[in-house]
Formats: sequence, C-alpha cells, structure tokens
Amino acid sequence: MRMFIVDDSEVLRSRLVQMLSEIKGIEIVGEAGFVRDAVREIKKLNPDIAILDMKMADGNGIDILTAIKKDKMTTRVIIFTNYPYLQYRKRCLDAGADFFFYKATELGKLMDLLKGLLVRQKKS
Repeated sequence: MRMFIVDDSEVLRSRLVQMLSEIKGIEIVGEAGFVRDAVREIKKLNPDIAILDMKMADGNGIDILTAIKKDKMTTRVIIFTNYPYLQYRKRCLDAGADFFFYKATELGKLMDLLKGLLVRQKKS
C-alpha cells in the first residue's frame, strides 16, 4: 500500500513515516510540509492513501483534498488533525475525505485502520 504524508510539522511527519515504515506492506512514497508541494507530488505519485493535516502554513488539507477529488484520483484521503471540531469533520467528509482522525487521541485508531486496509488490499 503506497502512502503519502502531509503535515507542516516535520517532527510529526518523521514519526508517522517511522511508525508506518515498520508495517510490512506499507511503502511511504512521499511526504510534504506545504500544500503546493503536496498537491503536485500526490498527483505525480498517485498513492493509494494520503494522510493530510488540516491546517498548514500555506493552506489546509481541504485544499489538497479538493485538488485530488477534482482530478478524480483514486487516492483515499485520511484527515489527521489537531482540530477535531464537528464543522471541520463535516466539511472534510462532504468534500470527499474517507476518514477523519484527531491527532491527540486517535493515533491508535489511525494505525488500526491502515492495518485493516492493508489486509483488505492483500485479499483482493
């Protein structure tokens, strides 16, 4: 399963890359800290999954999500944010996000989801 990680925190990106790289079957194909870089690279690399931060210095995850969905890419999108507010969740899911997780309390849920998606991918 090919993954791309977008977060303006280099520390968090590194931690996610480290954790996900330890899971057999997951390949990190790229990462970005800025919206403009993320959109360009995701379109070029066409990963299976993109994990997107909500608020970034030059925009937000919804900007990236909208660009992905506009191009009808098959990349599944996971929003992983410090802003778990209902209005953000609704806006992201309405824009086409597949999942929405809160960084402070749902890292385990994110990891469980990715492992489950990996199992499903192997079966098909």
